[in-house]
Amino acid sequence: MRRMFYIPFSLKFLILLIIILMFGFGTLFLGVFISTFMKIGFSAEDALLILLLSLLGSGVNVPVATLKSDVPVVRKNYVRSFGVSYRIPVRKFVRSETLLAVNVGGAVIPVLISAYLLIKFPSSLLLAGTGIAIVAAVTYSVAKPIRGVGIATPALLPPLTAAFAAVILTSVFQMPECLADQCRFVTAYTGGVLGTLIGADLLNLGKIKNLGAPVASIGGAGTFDGIFLSGFIALLLI
Repeated sequence: MRRMFYIPFSLKFLILLIIILMFGFGTLFLGVFISTFMKIGFSAEDALLILLLSLLGSGVNVPVATLKSDVPVVRKNYVRSFGVSYRIPVRKFVRSETLLAVNVGGAVIPVLISAYLLIKFPSSLLLAGTGIAIVAAVTYSVAKPIRGVGIATPALLPPLTAAFAAVILTSVFQMPECLADQCRFVTAYTGGVLGTLIGADLLNLGKIKNLGAPVASIGGAGTFDGIFLSGFIALLLI
């Protein structure tokens, strides 16, 4: 059978429709982001500032160390793992060494938010610490070294673990000085952020130098990195 394929709209209308859809999805994401961060006590303006700083900081990587490597640097452009394509950072002068850096948007900002929450709600420290340890252990058990890139984990496992641990811990252990919702939200966010940071990155620092990666950035995908998203998605799930 013959089939006919054609666009039922004019090109201008199609472009307008695409712009409207993009704006709609962007507005929806913005609303979800703001409402999610309001759960842990931030105002709408604070949430917008966090998002803006995270987006701007996602392009800033602060070098912290140079690791001497015994293996040649990987020269591929992309590597796939857990169904995700990772772009290998390029350095102009490549030696047998790995530049270790920390991404501002993907690691520094979520860690600062976690520290702020733990200081503001000290009564949640015990449960949050337990949640962080659980997420770190689970994340470390599945973290996979990737040649040329660094350490990768399944995207949804850390936030799911953080959300599940927060719900279970706050249900089993009732802390009189800590409101249930307050403790749950703080435990979920800090578990997602710090648990992922410890389990995926810090506990695997010894493996990074022999992965042949020109640059290994903690939180290197910026706003869309596992550390940032783990905290955000964990909050979203509870």
